Amino acid sequence: MAEVVTKGTGKVERTADRAEVQVNFETSGATRTEAVDLLTRRVASVEPLLTRPGVEVRSRQLNVHDNWNGRRRSGSRASQSYTLRVDALDQLDDLLGALVAAEPTWLNGPSWQLAADTEAVREAQKEAVLDARRRAEGYAEALGARLGTLLRLADGDSEMWAAESMRAMAAYGGAPGAPPQMDQLNLEAQQITVTVRCTATWSLLD
Repeated sequence: MAEVVTKGTGKVERTADRAEVQVNFETSGATRTEAVDLLTRRVASVEPLLTRPGVEVRSRQLNVHDNWNGRRRSGSRASQSYTLRVDALDQLDDLLGALVAAEPTWLNGPSWQLAADTEAVREAQKEAVLDARRRAEGYAEALGARLGTLLRLADGDSEMWAAESMRAMAAYGGAPGAPPQMDQLNLEAQQITVTVRCTATWSLLD
Protein backbone atom coordinates (compact mmCIF):
# COMPACT_ATOMS: atom_id res chain seq x y z
CA MET A 1 0.00 0.00 0.00
CA ALA A 2 1.33 3.38 -0.97
CA GLU A 3 1.83 5.94 1.79
CA VAL A 4 2.61 9.62 2.10
CA VAL A 5 4.23 11.26 5.11
CA THR A 6 3.64 14.95 5.79
CA LYS A 7 4.54 17.39 8.54
CA GLY A 8 2.08 19.91 9.92
CA THR A 9 2.51 23.07 11.98
CA GLY A 10 -0.12 24.83 14.09
CA LYS A 11 0.36 28.25 15.67
CA VAL A 12 -1.98 29.99 18.10
CA GLU A 13 -1.52 33.39 19.73
CA ARG A 14 -2.71 34.28 23.20
CA THR A 15 -2.17 37.39 25.30
CA ALA A 16 0.14 36.71 28.24
CA ASP A 17 -1.59 36.67 31.62
CA ARG A 18 1.49 36.13 33.80
CA ALA A 19 4.87 37.82 34.16
CA GLU A 20 8.16 36.81 35.74
CA VAL A 21 10.64 39.30 37.19
CA GLN A 22 14.14 38.69 38.54
CA VAL A 23 15.72 41.24 40.89
CA ASN A 24 18.97 41.32 42.86
CA PHE A 25 20.29 43.45 45.73
CA GLU A 26 23.94 43.54 46.78
CA THR A 27 25.89 45.16 49.61
CA SER A 28 29.52 45.14 50.70
CA GLY A 29 31.16 45.51 54.09
CA ALA A 30 34.40 45.02 55.94
CA THR A 31 33.18 41.64 57.21
CA ARG A 32 30.58 39.12 56.13
CA THR A 33 28.44 40.02 59.14
CA GLU A 34 28.52 43.70 58.22
CA ALA A 35 27.65 42.95 54.59
CA VAL A 36 24.69 40.79 55.66
CA ASP A 37 23.48 43.44 58.15
CA LEU A 38 23.57 46.08 55.43
CA LEU A 39 21.73 43.77 53.04
CA THR A 40 19.07 43.00 55.64
CA ARG A 41 18.37 46.72 56.07
CA ARG A 42 18.39 47.27 52.33
CA VAL A 43 15.79 44.60 51.55
CA ALA A 44 13.62 45.49 54.54
CA SER A 45 11.60 47.83 52.34
CA VAL A 46 11.44 45.24 49.56
CA GLU A 47 9.96 42.29 51.46
CA PRO A 48 6.54 43.94 52.04
CA LEU A 49 6.21 44.46 48.27
CA LEU A 50 6.41 40.71 47.77
CA THR A 51 3.34 40.02 49.90
CA ARG A 52 1.01 41.90 47.56
CA PRO A 53 -1.94 39.93 46.15
CA GLY A 54 -1.04 38.31 42.84
CA VAL A 55 2.72 38.33 43.58
CA GLU A 56 4.47 35.04 44.38
CA VAL A 57 8.12 34.61 45.35
CA ARG A 58 9.27 31.64 43.31
CA SER A 59 12.80 31.71 44.73
CA ARG A 60 14.78 33.73 47.26
CA GLN A 61 18.53 33.10 47.26
CA LEU A 62 21.15 34.54 49.60
CA ASN A 63 24.83 34.61 48.68
CA VAL A 64 27.66 35.76 50.99
CA HIS A 65 31.31 35.67 50.04
CA ASP A 66 34.65 37.38 50.65
CA ASN A 67 36.29 39.67 48.13
CA TRP A 68 39.92 39.03 47.34
CA ASN A 69 42.64 41.28 45.95
CA GLY A 70 45.17 38.72 44.91
CA ARG A 71 45.87 36.73 48.08
CA ARG A 72 44.62 39.48 50.35
CA ARG A 73 41.06 39.51 51.64
CA SER A 74 39.36 42.78 50.75
CA GLY A 75 36.03 42.92 52.53
CA SER A 76 32.91 40.88 51.94
CA ARG A 77 29.82 41.00 49.74
CA ALA A 78 26.27 39.82 50.34
CA SER A 79 23.48 39.53 47.78
CA GLN A 80 19.87 38.45 47.71
CA SER A 81 18.17 37.44 44.46
CA TYR A 82 14.45 37.03 43.93
CA THR A 83 12.44 35.42 41.18
CA LEU A 84 8.90 36.76 41.25
CA ARG A 85 5.77 35.52 39.52
CA VAL A 86 3.13 38.18 38.94
CA ASP A 87 -0.40 37.04 38.11
CA ALA A 88 -2.05 40.38 38.86
CA LEU A 89 -0.78 42.19 35.77
CA ASP A 90 -2.72 45.33 36.66
CA GLN A 91 -0.30 45.65 39.61
CA LEU A 92 2.85 45.07 37.57
CA ASP A 93 3.69 48.70 36.82
CA ASP A 94 3.39 49.71 40.47
CA LEU A 95 5.45 46.71 41.60
CA LEU A 96 8.26 47.39 39.15
CA GLY A 97 8.27 51.08 40.05
CA ALA A 98 8.59 50.23 43.74
CA LEU A 99 11.36 47.71 43.07
CA VAL A 100 13.33 50.18 40.99
CA ALA A 101 12.88 52.84 43.68
CA ALA A 102 14.56 50.41 46.09
CA GLU A 103 17.65 50.67 43.83
CA PRO A 104 18.41 47.02 43.02
CA THR A 105 21.79 46.01 41.67
CA TRP A 106 19.95 44.64 38.65
CA LEU A 107 16.43 43.86 37.56
CA ASN A 108 15.43 41.65 34.63
CA GLY A 109 11.93 41.41 33.25
CA PRO A 110 9.18 41.10 32.79
CA SER A 111 9.25 37.88 30.82
CA TRP A 112 5.76 36.99 29.66
CA GLN A 113 3.98 33.67 30.20
CA LEU A 114 0.64 31.92 30.03
CA ALA A 115 -0.79 30.74 33.34
CA ALA A 116 -2.49 27.82 31.54
CA ASP A 117 -1.69 26.68 28.01
CA THR A 118 -3.88 23.56 27.64
CA GLU A 119 -6.58 25.18 25.50
CA ALA A 120 -4.05 26.95 23.30
CA VAL A 121 -2.00 23.76 22.80
CA ARG A 122 -5.09 21.78 21.80
CA GLU A 123 -6.10 24.41 19.27
CA ALA A 124 -2.57 24.43 17.86
CA GLN A 125 -2.67 20.60 17.65
CA LYS A 126 -5.84 20.78 15.55
CA GLU A 127 -4.21 23.32 13.25
CA ALA A 128 -1.11 21.13 12.92
CA VAL A 129 -3.14 18.07 11.92
CA LEU A 130 -5.19 20.09 9.43
CA ASP A 131 -1.98 21.47 7.95
CA ALA A 132 -0.53 17.97 7.60
CA ARG A 133 -3.76 16.78 5.93
CA ARG A 134 -3.79 19.68 3.48
CA ARG A 135 -0.24 18.85 2.48
CA ALA A 136 -1.09 15.18 2.07
CA GLU A 137 -4.12 16.01 -0.07
CA GLY A 138 -1.89 18.11 -2.29
CA TYR A 139 0.55 15.25 -2.82
CA ALA A 140 -2.28 12.80 -3.46
CA GLU A 141 -3.76 15.09 -6.11
CA ALA A 142 -0.34 15.57 -7.71
CA LEU A 143 -0.03 11.78 -7.99
CA GLY A 144 -3.52 11.30 -9.35
CA ALA A 145 -4.50 9.35 -6.24
CA ARG A 146 -6.95 9.75 -3.38
CA LEU A 147 -5.98 10.37 0.21
CA GLY A 148 -6.85 7.44 2.44
CA THR A 149 -6.95 7.04 6.20
CA LEU A 150 -4.48 8.30 8.75
CA LEU A 151 -2.09 5.46 9.61
CA ARG A 152 0.29 7.04 12.13
CA LEU A 153 0.62 10.36 13.90
CA ALA A 154 3.75 11.47 15.76
CA ASP A 155 3.86 14.49 18.04
CA GLY A 156 6.61 16.98 17.34
CA ASP A 157 8.14 19.52 19.68
CA SER A 158 5.77 22.15 21.06
CA GLU A 159 7.05 25.50 22.19
CA MET A 160 5.88 28.85 23.49
CA TRP A 161 7.54 32.19 22.99
CA ALA A 162 6.63 35.82 23.53
CA ALA A 163 7.06 38.21 20.63
CA GLU A 164 8.82 40.67 22.93
CA SER A 165 9.49 38.75 26.10
CA MET A 166 12.04 41.13 27.56
CA ARG A 167 11.11 44.79 27.64
CA ALA A 168 13.03 47.94 28.49
CA MET A 169 13.31 47.01 32.19
CA ALA A 170 15.64 44.15 31.29
CA ALA A 171 18.57 46.56 30.89
CA TYR A 172 18.12 48.31 34.24
CA GLY A 173 21.23 47.86 36.34
CA GLY A 174 20.82 50.21 39.27
CA ALA A 175 22.57 53.14 37.62
CA PRO A 176 22.54 56.42 39.60
CA GLY A 177 19.86 58.95 38.87
CA ALA A 178 16.10 58.94 38.75
CA PRO A 179 14.50 55.54 38.04
CA PRO A 180 12.71 55.09 34.71
CA GLN A 181 9.06 56.05 34.57
CA MET A 182 6.93 52.93 34.34
CA ASP A 183 4.27 54.62 32.23
CA GLN A 184 6.90 55.34 29.59
CA LEU A 185 8.08 51.74 29.20
CA ASN A 186 4.91 50.33 27.60
CA LEU A 187 4.86 47.28 29.85
CA GLU A 188 1.74 45.84 28.29
CA ALA A 189 1.27 42.09 28.21
CA GLN A 190 2.72 40.65 25.01
CA GLN A 191 1.40 38.01 22.65
CA ILE A 192 2.51 34.44 23.32
CA THR A 193 2.75 32.16 20.29
CA VAL A 194 2.08 28.48 21.00
CA THR A 195 3.52 26.28 18.24
CA VAL A 196 2.81 22.57 17.75
CA ARG A 197 4.33 20.31 15.08
CA CYS A 198 3.33 16.83 14.05
CA THR A 199 4.26 14.17 11.50
CA ALA A 200 1.40 12.22 9.89
CA THR A 201 1.41 9.11 7.69
CA TRP A 202 -1.53 8.62 5.34
CA SER A 203 -2.52 5.85 2.98
CA LEU A 204 -2.87 6.59 -0.75
CA LEU A 205 -5.72 5.07 -2.71
CA ASP A 206 -5.86 4.52 -6.46
